[in-house]
Amino acid sequence: MTTDPAELLAGSKGAQLRLGLAIKQAEQAMMAAKADALRDLDLTVPQYAVLLQLTERSEMSGAQLARGAAVTPQTMAGVLANLESKGLIEREPSELHGKVLVTRLSEAGRAAVAEADARAVGIEAVLWTAFDESERDRFRSFLQRATSVLQK
Repeated sequence: MTTDPAELLAGSKGAQLRLGLAIKQAEQAMMAAKADALRDLDLTVPQYAVLLQLTERSEMSGAQLARGAAVTPQTMAGVLANLESKGLIEREPSELHGKVLVTRLSEAGRAAVAEADARAVGIEAVLWTAFDESERDRFRSFLQRATSVLQK
């Protein structure tokens, strides 16, 4: 029997062993649950991610927000336009770079992100209770290791 990962993971039998598939399925389940929780607030997961980032650091550029929300700059342009049309963010030229627009939360945005985050925390709490403390620590460590090895 082989121990070569490339051989073990090849073909239809190997597909069931692939870690990437399991990670993707877990991520899709998480995003679907959050999307459902945010739907009646008229927010998408990327919109929520932007609002949450802006609670931590105001006056971020679209590029910074795109990186933090794991979307393309083109997608972020649409997300920001939608948030601005809803009155949840305000944008103005940067004092440092006139061509760069910086984004900050509006008062309505602060209220929206508070409700949205409470719902997202509820989803995270459900996941949290599926594991004991030791398992959560190991799981987080495994995911961090996976990220690290793939970013090399």
